[in-house]
Amino acid sequence: MHKPPSNPQHPACANKPAAWEWAAKPSNAAFKQYGFTLVELLVGLALMAVLAVLSWRGLDAMMRTRDSTQARIDSVAAAQMGLSQWRADLLAMHPLPGVLNGSSLAWDGRVMRLLRRSSTPLAQGQDAGVWVTAWTVRDGQWRRWQSADLRNRAQIDQAWSEAAQWGQNPSSQALQQEAKLMPAGSWQLFYLRDNAWANPLSSDGQQTQALLKTPDAIRMVLQLDNGNNRMDQGAITLDWVRPDFNPNRGGATAP
Repeated sequence: MHKPPSNPQHPACANKPAAWEWAAKPSNAAFKQYGFTLVELLVGLALMAVLAVLSWRGLDAMMRTRDSTQARIDSVAAAQMGLSQWRADLLAMHPLPGVLNGSSLAWDGRVMRLLRRSSTPLAQGQDAGVWVTAWTVRDGQWRRWQSADLRNRAQIDQAWSEAAQWGQNPSSQALQQEAKLMPAGSWQLFYLRDNAWANPLSSDGQQTQALLKTPDAIRMVLQLDNGNNRMDQGAITLDWVRPDFNPNRGGATAP
């Protein structure tokens, strides 16, 4: 059997690496690295883009829901504030003898005007006088107007006229004294007298109004109108009852 030459000087062994050189050189297979192909990278990028779009849509929907909810809360708070102020004005009505024919309330089918005590705090318990306030629905908004503190008949008469003018064609000065309360399309008032509800502008209502006395109760029907928001559609009905009214005299019929 022929044995290969072991002499390194032998021509057959000149180009053959030694055994230790084979041991020191690892094979190329041990250093082979695996990566993603171009198709795999494109698929991964496409999936990441889809996830990003879905995440953004979810976040956008959450933001829209939050804004809608906050707007609804603000709308309800404004409505509650306006209704509370309406009650407060009626409770503070203050007719003065010899002023405005002794009446503190007027309704012309569009504007409600009333004379009420001022709530401006003054030092040492001084009398702050009275206010003339007015309520109306104009340009899709329920609005309130208030005069400054009034302390004599001339000021009251002037403020009473300004309130009527504000309800029809407000001046720039009058607009600065008004407050927008809530969206509304229209409103109507009914008076309770002699245990019966009636339209103050009807013939019977005008005869009763000539008595120049505050009605036993006032019913307000406020028709809401907030564009395409169905949640703010419908009507609000609110009754105010005179504090000294005795309901035991009999039942009232609905208008």
